[in-house]
Amino acid sequence: MDKKTYHVCATCIHFQAERKGKRMVYTCSRLKYETKPSYKFECWTPKDHVTKLMKRRGESHE
Repeated sequence: MDKKTYHVCATCIHFQAERKGKRMVYTCSRLKYETKPSYKFECWTPKDHVTKLMKRRGESHE
């Protein structure tokens, strides 16, 4: 696996999920707008557990 396997909004430190009524709203706290878990942006910064998994598998997020 490589960066492409993990590089989605849901694995980024800026990804926030919030329930509003009966639906989930996904937001990027860095970009300040609604996103989806499967979207990809160049500003991706992986969450700590994703970084550890990538290191364990000999991969880099850079």
